[in-house]
Amino acid sequence: MRTGEQAYLDLCNYILENGSQKTDRTGTGTYSIFGYQIRYNLNEGFPLLTTKKVPFRLIASELLWFIKGDTNIRYLLENNNNIWNEWAFKKWVESDEYNGPDMTDFGIKSLEDSQFKKEYQTQMENFKQEILNNQSFANKYGDLGSVYGKQWRDWKTSTNQTIDQLHEVIESIKTTPHSRRHIVSAWNPEDIPSMALPPCHTLFQFYVADGKLSCQLYQRSADVFLGVPFNIASYALLTHLIAHEVGLEVGEFIHTFGDTHIYTNHVEQVNTQLTRDVRSFPTLKIKTDKKSIFDFELNDFEIIDYNPHPTIKAPIAV
Repeated sequence: MRTGEQAYLDLCNYILENGSQKTDRTGTGTYSIFGYQIRYNLNEGFPLLTTKKVPFRLIASELLWFIKGDTNIRYLLENNNNIWNEWAFKKWVESDEYNGPDMTDFGIKSLEDSQFKKEYQTQMENFKQEILNNQSFANKYGDLGSVYGKQWRDWKTSTNQTIDQLHEVIESIKTTPHSRRHIVSAWNPEDIPSMALPPCHTLFQFYVADGKLSCQLYQRSADVFLGVPFNIASYALLTHLIAHEVGLEVGEFIHTFGDTHIYTNHVEQVNTQLTRDVRSFPTLKIKTDKKSIFDFELNDFEIIDYNPHPTIKAPIAV
């Protein structure tokens, strides 16, 4: 079995050669396979892909957002992170209070209609400023519902109690490291209707052996070109941060997939990426003596010796 970035590129090739053409919720269409797994040895470098530039600060600020239990994009915007904007913006433009121009079908129209794209960008910028400067507007339209942070930190039970899954799993690793129950689930069936997007990375489990902490993620739905590089780095970072707190070395990150797909409007970009040579992974440096992951801030991390190929842009399917 190949590991690391080459295994990721092998996955891209495999989907293009063997994937079934499927319709999907977004109306874009995908090439899809079901079931796949890739392993990353975290002692061989931090798995930030090198065949295209992957923005680490966006990944780190999103992960801190999850860890805080936050579900409102205001924190992300304060850190110049726009990766969840489209889902909040969609809620705004579909509301009775929105009275601007029609902003539906952005993913399709923006590729063909420059005027539509310009107008969309204007409306989005106005929306972002309202989120940042108007607390009541942010409360109403910036919140994405019971998404990852809510499930990780504030899972509601049938008896109206709450479970801080992330805190509990860290304590479990500290006190009973060889337990087989180091699990955090984001998939809460009761809360799915209230989420802007049901969790794609649904469940992760930690494993301790030989003084090392490993993590396995099950991802029900995987956008291989845009989403998966973020997911790899995010869960690798989470593993590093928890290992730092509990006093263990890092082991592996194992990425297990359900519906694993390339959108039809990403094929050209994937083929470009496949022509590029793989370079050495960078190194993650945690620049603080802080122990608790709940105390970390964005400037506590640094990526060293990252030398990727240029960014490859592609539209997001919402």
